[in-house]
This record gives sequence, structure tokens and C-alpha cells, in this order.
Amino acid sequence: MSSIIELGEVRDSSSSVPPARRPRVAGRPLRCAAVLLLALVVLAGATPVPQRTVSVVPALSNAHLYLVEDGVFVVDPATPTGDRYLTAYAQPSPTDRGARRRWQVPLAGMADYLGVRAERGLVLLIGVSTAGGVLQTTALDAATGKQRWQIPGLVEWTTDGGLLLTSGFTEGAGSVRRVASDTGRVSWSVPVSSSGSPDYRRGANGVDQFVFVQPTGEVRVHDAGTGRLMRSVDTLPGNRSAFQQVQVVGDVLLLVSPDSTRVAAYGLPGLDPRWTAEVPLLAYATDCAGLLCLINQNGGFQVLDRATGVVRWSDPDHTLMDIRHDRLLVLGPGQRYAVRDAATGQLRNDLGQWDLAPVPRRDDPLIGMRPGADGRMLVAELDLAAGRPRTLDVLPGVAGSCQAAPPVLLCRRLDGSTALWRLRR
Repeated sequence: MSSIIELGEVRDSSSSVPPARRPRVAGRPLRCAAVLLLALVVLAGATPVPQRTVSVVPALSNAHLYLVEDGVFVVDPATPTGDRYLTAYAQPSPTDRGARRRWQVPLAGMADYLGVRAERGLVLLIGVSTAGGVLQTTALDAATGKQRWQIPGLVEWTTDGGLLLTSGFTEGAGSVRRVASDTGRVSWSVPVSSSGSPDYRRGANGVDQFVFVQPTGEVRVHDAGTGRLMRSVDTLPGNRSAFQQVQVVGDVLLLVSPDSTRVAAYGLPGLDPRWTAEVPLLAYATDCAGLLCLINQNGGFQVLDRATGVVRWSDPDHTLMDIRHDRLLVLGPGQRYAVRDAATGQLRNDLGQWDLAPVPRRDDPLIGMRPGADGRMLVAELDLAAGRPRTLDVLPGVAGSCQAAPPVLLCRRLDGSTALWRLRR
């Protein structure tokens, strides 16, 4: 990996001082002030401009790159010969002249890669297998790149450090299984119908319960550590059946009707009925500072009281992008971002036009980017609490496709290469 040092502008520190006439005693204070001012100007010109280190990441233009908390992963594009590699690089420190390659491993048996996650000592690769086209997770040792295991399905961490793996739903009936993170060994399995739509209740450090619905309307709640059935209720009495979906938001289970226009809420884990509501076409639901945000399939969203289902307010013209404490970041026409109060919907601030850079952690600062008038890329933190963007840096030669793990930024450059920047502020 190469490294380029940008020094900024070089200022001229030379100055010419005209010959001084013989001083008079009464003019000494003024002359002293002038000499001091001149000295400060000369020193300012001689002060080094803060350096910015740009580390080029060796990657083909069609490679997939993933920025994580402490490094960068490069997935080579597929080739006719099948030769393909995953390369891990360490993020450069403020004193490093470039990123260091940690390891490189060959990839085989995957038609396409959909994501790379670095968590709890593992690198988890999610992709589509060449044999059958099913979703598959591969676990590598984060320190060495050595493969630990490879299993069909998608994984979620549990609160006790294990992994839940869901698989089989594209081929028919599936299952939720508990696997050991170090070996991939399965300790138990719970069968789920093809329409089961499993979802998770997440605690502070992972999943503690999983929920799914049977075609008969039976909703089942299981413990994520043991697989034990905790509670079940029949939501379709009278031998009826329907394709329902479940979505979990905190301690609330939402049972969505087949046409996505009716929602019934239950408490977790006891499945006590709470309320029902008619809604626009529902895409998904999420927590909004203690309230419930329902995202519409046709755009816009509603904010409901979590306990009663009463609509607090709605916004048909904006897309909900992020939630930070009691503030919502919404995107409107013209790619303009705004801040709304979660409880009332009141417009707090208009942040202007930005492109958001993906971040690896949920609580990372929100990083926005937009081209400046001089062709350089303005990088700013979108501070929802303060209601304003805070400029972090202005970068030359950036094309876009940026990812952020503050204070490091990964972007494509105008010359087609990819590089890492450490932001100045």
C-alpha cells in the first residue's frame, strides 16, 4: 500500500524590512508593536501546515471494499478461472505512512458476496453459494484469516455470546439453530415453516428471544440461549390460516396482516394483547425514541404511541433515515436532510443536501458529504442534537462511494483508485 502526503499550501515566509530611520524616544512603543506584529507574521508563515496522510488501498475498480472499526476488507471480483481473494488491511494510525496488510486468503464456493462483518474476534462473510444459490455464512479468525466454519444461513449474536442461524426459507421449511461461534457446532434446532417469518428481540449485547408465526396463526416465543418455548398464542381461532408476518420492536411484537394494512400489537414475552390499528402499506417498523415508527411501502412514515397504538403524527413526504435520542433524521425532496422532534414531529433544522456515508457501528457519528464549489469534497458530521452540520475536512480528488469509521474515511478517488483518509478534526 502506498502513501501520499498532502502538505497543503506553501506560504512565503520571507519579508523585506525597509531601512529604519534613527528612532526618536517618543516613538518606541509604536515601533515595538510594529516589530512584534512583523515577527508574528513571519512566524505564522513559517509554521508548518497540518499534514494529511492519504493511504491508497490496492484494489481493482470492481472489487468490493468494507470498512470496519479497525481495518478494511477487500473482496476481489469473480474471475473466469475462479481465483479470488479476501485481503484484510489494518487502518493506519495517525503516525503510520500507510495501511498494513494483515492477511490474505483464497475464496472458493461463493458466487457473490453481500457483506463482511468483523465482530468479537471473527470475520463473518455473507454470500451466495455457487452450489444451489443459497445464502451462506463463513466465519474466519480475525487475527489470521483461517476459516473456522461455513454454514448455510444468516447469523445473529445472542446475549450470551453464541450465534443464532436461520436457514432454509428459500427452499421451503427452515429452522433456527444455535451454533458455537468458535466451531460452528449446532447445539439445538427449532423447525420453522416457510412462512414463519422469524424475528428477534434484541437486548444490550445481542438477541435474547426469537419469535415466529405458524400458518395456523400460532405465534411462538423461544429463548435464544436454550431454544425453549416460552409462550405461544393462537391469533387465528377457528381453524383459519393466513400468511402473517411478525416484527419485533423492543418489548412489542407486531403481527402484520397478509395485505400489510392491519397491525396487532402484543407484549413480550407474555404475548398479552395490547392494541390493533389500521395502517398504510407497512414496509417495516422501528423504535423511535420510545415511540413506534411505521415505515410505509409507498413512502413516508407514521409515529405511534407504543402503549396504545394512537398515531402521534405522520409525515408522508419524507423518508426516515436515522434516530438519535429524541431527534429523527429525515430525507426529503432534492436530497435535503432535516431534523424532526420524535415526540411532536416539529421541524427543528434543515441541514441541506448531503450524501450519507455508511458507518460500521449503530452509534457512530453521522457523516455527510457533498461536493464543494472548488471541486473538493466537503465532509461533515450531521449533529442532530445541535441541529447543524459540523465541518470535519475538505478533501481533494474524491469521486464518492465513501464509507466512514470516524475518524477514518474510505472513498473512491477521481483516478479510479480507493484510499483511506484520516479526518483532520
